[in-house]
Amino acid sequence: MFEISTTSSKKTKEAARSLVEKVLKKPAGNSALIIALTGDLGAGKTTFVQGFCKGIGVKKRITSPTFVLVKSYKLKTKSYDKIYHIDCYRLTSEELAALNFQEIINNPQNIILIEWAEKIKKILPKKNAIWLKFDYGEKENERNITLR
Repeated sequence: MFEISTTSSKKTKEAARSLVEKVLKKPAGNSALIIALTGDLGAGKTTFVQGFCKGIGVKKRITSPTFVLVKSYKLKTKSYDKIYHIDCYRLTSEELAALNFQEIINNPQNIILIEWAEKIKKILPKKNAIWLKFDYGEKENERNITLR
């Protein structure tokens, strides 16, 4: 287990970019790389995703897929072709299955960032998943990010 505290959205994005560096050094596995994000509303999940996507080369503006549910972006890296940003706040496992989730998850050239991942924990593979928990810190803008 590893924990980092950030004191601003800028620092949260920097933490995400440092994870990108580690991800790109590892060879892709047999299925998609999943980054499962958990935590309360406003705890920094979307901010983290924004930093991660920018760090891996996405040029588009990153916003939460709360109402569209899934967004995807093309990548230009050696190991990964596409990144998916999924918001499971309003999704059930069954609804996610209808969105070709199994096909997305089986492709080792995909990275999948899932907000509210605890809601679909049962259908996520144990391997190739990085679990991050976001909590409020003691100070107003402080966030604690725990890697499991």
